[in-house]
Amino acid sequence: MKRLKGGPQLKMPDIKVPLFLEELYYDLRDRRLLPLLALVLVAIVAVPFLLASGSGDSEEAPTLAPQAGASAAPGANAAELTAVRAEPGLRDYRKRLRDRSPTDPFRVSSAGTDLSGTKLGSPGNNGFESSTTVRTRSTSITSGGTTKTTKTTKTQNGKTTTESKTETTNPGQPSEGQGGSGGSGGSTQGGNLYSYAIDFRMVKTVTNAEGKSESDDPVTRTNVLAAIALPSEKVPVVTFLGTSTKTHLPLFMISSEVTSVFGEGKCLSGTSDCQLMELEIGMPVTFVYGPDGDRYKFTILKVEPVVVGHS
Repeated sequence: MKRLKGGPQLKMPDIKVPLFLEELYYDLRDRRLLPLLALVLVAIVAVPFLLASGSGDSEEAPTLAPQAGASAAPGANAAELTAVRAEPGLRDYRKRLRDRSPTDPFRVSSAGTDLSGTKLGSPGNNGFESSTTVRTRSTSITSGGTTKTTKTTKTQNGKTTTESKTETTNPGQPSEGQGGSGGSGGSTQGGNLYSYAIDFRMVKTVTNAEGKSESDDPVTRTNVLAAIALPSEKVPVVTFLGTSTKTHLPLFMISSEVTSVFGEGKCLSGTSDCQLMELEIGMPVTFVYGPDGDRYKFTILKVEPVVVGHS
């Protein structure tokens, strides 16, 4: 069909999706929640129709009018009642309690406790026996670990009993109170210096000139120590600071050039913009970085203490 000359030309409006909706779409797609959202929308639309169709089928059935002559006289129903004589044999307390003898609750029993042969201060009866308990502890640190020895000496009625207990701590697994309960600093135990390291996976997504998103292949890095910028020093999106002393989860300092954060991270510092965040292991978190809006999705795989040196 030919277009008439001189007629108005129709131009399609340039519709641009808001950045918020675009980020929401990518976040739902990464979490595989788009099918669930579609199912919820279909349920919202279908429920009113199902309720409307169900209300039409639940109409009340017409009530049948009583037939003439079917009503009975009040005296006819009254003649059918039968009076039964009550026989409360089981309720008679004289029969239920005939095998028992009454007692006076205010009368003190003459039977008492036989205290013959008991002496004041006899061991085991009144707690006057003499006993002394002495505990000594010693701790030694060697290349094989930390050894704690506890000796307990008990003296009771002239008899002395000695108990010894030894505990050994593996230096490969730092315990609380020795620098292994959290934080970014190392700990000295058995001649070794320990710190925390993480394994993570990162996916970078950029927007090309045509407005389409392009994602790189996932990159996995292991044994990343504290105070290191990620993914690199030139692009410091986040900086790994160590682990929390309470939850033992990794802590990250967020760059000032990060404009948005999507994921299950817990912000620990910052009012309008989060500056310090705690990330869950296995839960992806996306950071929108720089003026171009590049997206970096980090997933923490593992957190463990590692040996960083010797003292």
